[in-house]
Amino acid sequence: MAFPRLPLEALGDPSSPDSSLAVEEGRRIVACSAAAGSAGIRRGMGVAAARTRVPQLRVRLRQPSQETDALARLACWAGRFTPRLSLAPPDALLLEVGGCLRLFGGLPAILDRLAGELAAQGFSATHAVAATPQAALWFAMQMPGVRCDTPAATRQALDHLPSEVLPAEIARTLHRFGLRRLGAARCLPRAALAQRIGREAIQTLARAYGELPDLRTDFAFPARFAQSLELPSAVENAGALLFAARRLTAALAGWLAVRKAGIAACCLHLRHRQGSTPLTLAFAGATRDPPRFERVLRERLQRHVLAAPVEALRLEAGTVADLAEENGTLFAQPGDSRHAMAALLERLRARLGEARVFTLAMAPDHRPECATRRGAAGTADVTPPVRRPFWLLAIPRRLDEIGGRPHDRGALRLLSGPERIESGWWDDGEAAGDLRRDYFIALTPDQRWLWIFREARLAGDWYLHGFFA
Repeated sequence: MAFPRLPLEALGDPSSPDSSLAVEEGRRIVACSAAAGSAGIRRGMGVAAARTRVPQLRVRLRQPSQETDALARLACWAGRFTPRLSLAPPDALLLEVGGCLRLFGGLPAILDRLAGELAAQGFSATHAVAATPQAALWFAMQMPGVRCDTPAATRQALDHLPSEVLPAEIARTLHRFGLRRLGAARCLPRAALAQRIGREAIQTLARAYGELPDLRTDFAFPARFAQSLELPSAVENAGALLFAARRLTAALAGWLAVRKAGIAACCLHLRHRQGSTPLTLAFAGATRDPPRFERVLRERLQRHVLAAPVEALRLEAGTVADLAEENGTLFAQPGDSRHAMAALLERLRARLGEARVFTLAMAPDHRPECATRRGAAGTADVTPPVRRPFWLLAIPRRLDEIGGRPHDRGALRLLSGPERIESGWWDDGEAAGDLRRDYFIALTPDQRWLWIFREARLAGDWYLHGFFA
């Protein structure tokens, strides 16, 4: 995959596609937006000539360090599709996808997913498929979209490539001999051709045609994920950070896929002149699912008030846990989601705060008021040893007694009980004194299940203590 607009897109400017933008280096245009290209701006054009053609053109200086960082982030993101890839500086990636085609449903499916996810991050790319890395790189630059997945098809397509894919000095030498296609150059005796264009160029051609091995260094995924992203200008609204942050979470998802791992939390640092503001993204369980990353990120950013304009972002992964791939269901129904509860918990925690979303866990105490405790959302085991309602009243409500039977909108029918529970006279936190209760499960005339008790003393009163779901 080649990224012809990487000098522009690495700057992370989420401007409208209709904006006329360009990046210059040495007073020459090195990349421009689609709108500027439609207006006649071309790579290599002088800045003055470009402004004459498009007076409203916005020109920015090239930032090579940001391009390098962007290419590394894209390599991490591509880890979701293949663990074997290599950088082809300054603006291309080489992905070995032959062993991953069945996983993604074939070559057309994986190419569509690559294009869709790149567009969501704001990158435009040209791709090509070939049997050798060098051929794929040349095709992506000269013949975008070509698919030559066999050596024979690759060699045939290479013969039609212009000699301009070689370095400029070598291409000019070939032109002087009237050789404008690689196929024509290869018809010459190899020894004589090597004397004119050099042994290195001959070896490059041999690697492209598969006659020599192409020994490229695989991209080394970092041992720890912590990546930064400079913003093109200070951002004063937290919601506007989502576009830039999406590039970081996409890289995190790919990095985790290569490690076959997931995270339960990560931290997005919002850097401004006065310092840095951490924004924790917590999940219901270990995950590497990009939609879950973006969903929680969107909720947090929409409700966050910036302390100062943000100039850069930094995403750091929390503790990494092993996360195996999940098997699909044989008879999945439309709309089924095995992660629906996790998604709900994550959204609630992002909107309401960590302290307001929790589950119940059992505590080793026989008293109803003390038998449960708060647990981390989505992780607690709340199966009680005996039947108990999860909804307890803070203060038990006294019930009327008519004809010896408790009433609540009518006479209650006792379904089970009594269960004798004695309070802890040693603990002032629950009640003072030695209180004893006999608990019953009761049914109301309108079919509600209640948990009631009667004071275990002569002519004790009836009380409502809880409701069953």
